[in-house]
Amino acid sequence: MKTRNTNTLLKKFVVGPLETNSYIFGDEGSREVVLIDPGGESNKINKFIKAANLKLKYVINTHGHGDHIGGNSDFNVGVLVHKLDKDFLENPLLNLSASFGAQVISPKASRFLNDGDKIDIGNVYLEVIHTPGHTPGGICLRYDNLIFSGDTLFFEGVGRTDIPNASWEALMDSLKNKLMQLPDACKVYPGHGSETTIGHERKNNPFLV
Repeated sequence: MKTRNTNTLLKKFVVGPLETNSYIFGDEGSREVVLIDPGGESNKINKFIKAANLKLKYVINTHGHGDHIGGNSDFNVGVLVHKLDKDFLENPLLNLSASFGAQVISPKASRFLNDGDKIDIGNVYLEVIHTPGHTPGGICLRYDNLIFSGDTLFFEGVGRTDIPNASWEALMDSLKNKLMQLPDACKVYPGHGSETTIGHERKNNPFLV
């Protein structure tokens, strides 16, 4: 995959009761960044953005569950999500927050994402990979040999499909025919838990070996 700039910014925050990984990613030169999956604790993320003199362009949701969209309304920028998860943003039953006694309601998306879309961030970009399974509109976001996998792929694990609107068959197709086609060296930043690589998961993930 062609890249346009190797000077990138990456910062992880672990937020909320489900310990969701929220990521700031962007272009070091221009200081333009996006925020991926702001699940909560928005004050500390906003403080970091201001202290680092970053220019937040978008919030991007890898999927529409409440633990990944809970902070969408706290950043005053457009929200990007795959079109198949757009209704999750405003429906606590679909985004499963109602199951935890909460009522997470996000602003409507300002842009619907599709497979293959590119999201420009200063002099870098993220490529959208549609990976349905955990949700119909689940996506991963790739830059060079780095991928944000949302709740599609974890360290030696995969996204849950024992929940409404999920599909084990679709998840396996996404993993085997999309993510496992990436290079072994590709580093994976998941929606929960620690980082891994495609090569490690290809050899060690019990759902894929």
